[in-house]
Amino acid sequence: MNTEQNFMMLFRYTPNPEYKPTAEEMSQMRQDWGSFIGNIAIKEKLESTYQLGFEGKQISTDLKVSDGMLISENKIISGNMIVKAHSLEEAVEMAKNSPILKMGGTVEVRSIIPMEN
Repeated sequence: MNTEQNFMMLFRYTPNPEYKPTAEEMSQMRQDWGSFIGNIAIKEKLESTYQLGFEGKQISTDLKVSDGMLISENKIISGNMIVKAHSLEEAVEMAKNSPILKMGGTVEVRSIIPMEN
């Protein structure tokens, strides 16, 4: 039996500044995310999860600082989750239940390489 390792899920979506979800839609999104995260946590597979804010800065190689988030292919990273799994395939199966997919977003699942001291 292989041991568990950590994998990161990166959640991306296309921002739409014109779309303002209703209170009911926001409530449903919170419930969906709570269920998704809770189901992983109850299986003792959750290491951590973070939703990213909408304020940020980017620093380029010439040390120039610019306001805002990186938008690549019209998508931004909205958050991440680190999960424990026996394989990349197991982590992908967990990611398939992500509410971001219902919102038209994507989940990228990546292995994590520990940093050596």
